[in-house]
Amino acid sequence: MRLRRLLALIVLTVGVTLGRGGHELPIYPSFYPHEIEIRTIAAGGAADRLRAGKLQAFVGPGLSLNGNLPADVQAIETLGSYVVIRANPQSVRLKEAACDALATIACDLGRRGDTFTLHPYPVTPFHGDYLHHADLAAAAKTRVAAADFPISDLAIRASGELARYYPPAGGNFDVEIVEVDVAQLVAAQMRATNGLIAPPWLKDGWWHAFLILHASVAEEDQRQEIERDRQKLMTGDVAGLVDRINVERDLVRALTRGCHSLVVGYSVKREYVNTEFSAGIENIGYDSLSGLASPMFIRTVKLKDFPWNGWLMLGTQAQATSAWNLIGGMTDPFGRLLRFSLGDPALVPAPYDAGFMLNRISDLPASATP
Repeated sequence: MRLRRLLALIVLTVGVTLGRGGHELPIYPSFYPHEIEIRTIAAGGAADRLRAGKLQAFVGPGLSLNGNLPADVQAIETLGSYVVIRANPQSVRLKEAACDALATIACDLGRRGDTFTLHPYPVTPFHGDYLHHADLAAAAKTRVAAADFPISDLAIRASGELARYYPPAGGNFDVEIVEVDVAQLVAAQMRATNGLIAPPWLKDGWWHAFLILHASVAEEDQRQEIERDRQKLMTGDVAGLVDRINVERDLVRALTRGCHSLVVGYSVKREYVNTEFSAGIENIGYDSLSGLASPMFIRTVKLKDFPWNGWLMLGTQAQATSAWNLIGGMTDPFGRLLRFSLGDPALVPAPYDAGFMLNRISDLPASATP
């Protein structure tokens, strides 16, 4: 009799369990793909694979679909590059009018460039600290718009996509226009040790302004002012948030004072992902500066045909060139993407802000610690 009752209870329990099956768990164990394949693919082949659902994302520059996107392929837009104009200090034509000349060229670029956004200030709307500088950026744009200088006689040397707007200049030039890739700028400064990504100011606009402009500052008193403010920000020698914001603003003001170099705007980078159901991906997190080539993308992306895990197929145009080790290598674009896939950092750069987000650690009050 006891055995029969036990068997009946087991059958009833199994029946109840089967009756409630099929409901999704309230919390998924993990969104991480359990297999990530990274391939170096030419842009033409990547476009075909994206359309066919054989590739979930193409990471990095190189692929352009010219706005003709299939229904299941979406573009991810991030900050592509700074556009910087540099005056040749040996130019006779510029003399005392370098400021007006650079500003006029900036406005000319704004009229010509379909891939260029006029923004004559080094902290852009893509930076997490942009609101701290929005009024200064607006004032800089007003100043540039008022400039009027005859630039037709200037020898302008431009590189990259911007070279199509100006005839090539030989060895002697008055003004040089260059592009600074933002993703490479961030990657060159990123340090990852034992699951920690540094420095804390990795994505701050003031830091990028310093990296781009400080070398062109010639006046000694101006250089000392810049270095003093930089040391305050890097050592935390500020009296609270308001003081820190003021020091950041003072630093960028000092960097942009003078007419040796001028950040005149930026371009937008587009990367492409497949969102088809069920071969595509969703829950796509990306970095406003680095795009898909960031820990945020790998830590958040989810395949549509699996509640969790699955096979993630990534393409990139970058070739593997650096050593594959987590300590001293993996510093090329391909290696960094591989490192993000293999590593599990404690903190990851926030997608839009200048700070960091918790990944595999918890922020607990002191009273909660054992």
